[in-house]
Amino acid sequence: MKRIQFVMLGGFLGAGKTTTMSKLAAHYKSKGLNVALVTNDQAVNLVDTNSLRSQGLTVEEVAGACFCCKFDELVDRVSSLEENNRPDVIIAEPVGSCTDLVATVVQPLKDLYGNRFDVSPYPVIFKPSHGIKILKDEAGSGFSPKAAYIFIKQLEEADAIVINRIDELNPTQLNELLELVAQKFPGVPVLKISAKIGTGIEELAVLLDQKGGFGRKILEIDYDIYAEGEAELGWLNSTLQLQSDKPLDVDAILLDVIEKLRKELVSHNAEVAHLKAIGLADGAFGVANLVSNGTMPELSLSSNTKINQFDLIINARVALDPVILEKLVGEIVSKVCSSINAKTVLGKTQSFKPGRPVPTHRYTAMNAK
Repeated sequence: MKRIQFVMLGGFLGAGKTTTMSKLAAHYKSKGLNVALVTNDQAVNLVDTNSLRSQGLTVEEVAGACFCCKFDELVDRVSSLEENNRPDVIIAEPVGSCTDLVATVVQPLKDLYGNRFDVSPYPVIFKPSHGIKILKDEAGSGFSPKAAYIFIKQLEEADAIVINRIDELNPTQLNELLELVAQKFPGVPVLKISAKIGTGIEELAVLLDQKGGFGRKILEIDYDIYAEGEAELGWLNSTLQLQSDKPLDVDAILLDVIEKLRKELVSHNAEVAHLKAIGLADGAFGVANLVSNGTMPELSLSSNTKINQFDLIINARVALDPVILEKLVGEIVSKVCSSINAKTVLGKTQSFKPGRPVPTHRYTAMNAK
């Protein structure tokens, strides 16, 4: 039986993993390959899952904890895809606040399921807006040293570091970043991409096809620091429905919600790791997101839709107490809806701090495959 190529894309919250997944899926499909995806989050109602499905992609979701802590569920979801969709390639995206994934996901897959999966090299997508400040150990990165610890550890276990958003960097900034990465992680291959416009995706696919001694960087991890770093982030997933007697401009509302939230979070000195909103209406969808306090909101996918009713899903990952975060999100959505005379029908909201990671498996350097 032919083995399925299993690709896992690491990277911090807001690095661009979901957009990269989408572009990689399109690349593989253009080669005649059948592709399926697995998303991952600490909570249900994930913007990424809805966005990818709205693009016509086959997606399973592992919710409630990272792949490392829900390894058996990851395998179950992949088995479902095998049975129902018979993919040639499966692309998986772990939670952006998780690390130690080589020891807890890559190695167990290679060891326990090597007859089913051909596990690709493990790339980690680099987020410039926070990454430059963290690597330079600058004040004002927005995150505590414990949260920055996770960012650094993600890069340390990478088979390749993929610098994303190069379209947003001028040549001087890009060269400085390349030098910085080379100094901090000597010998690690570096790729440059813009997932948004598709630059470098073919080169990434070439890397993922490589064979050899990949996925073997097993780290020394202080799980106390790791857990405390994750717990400093407030997590919110919220769903609701907007209704009005007059057509609602979905894209304008998404951007307005994200921009007002940005201003409010800046005023609370609460750094955004990632803030996403999707509007879903009768086959149309739009997505707006914000990846740091120092960047501006962008409409990553346009719906070009005006409609009387649509569903709104908000995912927020912010260095803020989740109780305060939920209150702010509720106030901002109410303010935006009031300004356009729209009613809201509340759905489900989850807000919390991630719990301590407890991996199902954890391999050591001694038994690495």
